[in-house]
Amino acid sequence: MNWFWLSLTAVFFWSASDVTSKIGSKPEEKTSHWRMVIAVGLVMGLHAIFMIATGTEFHARDIITYLPASFCYILSMILGYVGLRYIELSLSTPICNCSGAVAAVLCFIFLRQTMASLQFVAVVMIVGAIFAFGVIEKNEDPALREASGIFRDIKYQKSALALILPLLYCILDGLGTFVDALLLDTVIAEEQANIAYELTFLAMAVFAYIYVVFVKKEKFPRAYEGPKFIAAITETAGQFAYIYALGANAIVAAPMISSYCLFSVIWSRIFLHEKLEMKHYVTIAVAVVGIIILGMEGE
Repeated sequence: MNWFWLSLTAVFFWSASDVTSKIGSKPEEKTSHWRMVIAVGLVMGLHAIFMIATGTEFHARDIITYLPASFCYILSMILGYVGLRYIELSLSTPICNCSGAVAAVLCFIFLRQTMASLQFVAVVMIVGAIFAFGVIEKNEDPALREASGIFRDIKYQKSALALILPLLYCILDGLGTFVDALLLDTVIAEEQANIAYELTFLAMAVFAYIYVVFVKKEKFPRAYEGPKFIAAITETAGQFAYIYALGANAIVAAPMISSYCLFSVIWSRIFLHEKLEMKHYVTIAVAVVGIIILGMEGE
């Protein structure tokens, strides 16, 4: 399976994880983001243990080797989960996922990675669509927002938090992707990197569990937390595909996978009944055309 199909797999699962994470993030639940960390860390940890048990070579030192990338990814995800409590998915996720552009620029400047002319055009189309979607959402008609089925918290929507959290996610995730491109194959193989990341997330889940259950004195899990575990499963599946796609072609795969935020909006339209206008669909169509071009060029 080449980088293009692996990227599409990551797009599918991560867009599904976006929506189920949003469903599982309740604004009144102050530990919601830590509960997401517990769910994701548990599923990822089980997957890592399964990989090791079935014969994948792994050494404890791989966790240290991959720690810079793991740190960036996990911190960005925690910030993203915090944001989901307050900010609508269709506003935050296009900003968050400009991280692919950040990674592509870093790969070009520091790793001297290049792409074909048509691939460059496709990447510009995808990144441009992501930026355009974020601008459209920020300036969306208030009446359309009111018609959406998802909650809107004006206090947070109008605050600096609505911009700071997605931007921090974008920077940290882009930096993590760049570190990935630096480490994969030359320092650590994809299988070992993925296991190291998942075990680090498991360790973070243990700390989160101690905090939620023993410090905050809350029960885990609760009856309504099914969406968190669905999000954890789809997040793990997307991560598995992503790490191989990045190892094969980081400079092109990173911005392509970032387009999953646009597909998250389609999921939101179906499952959260968010309302979209024609200009939303136009930006999504531009990104899809860019993905098709990358697929044709990658064959």
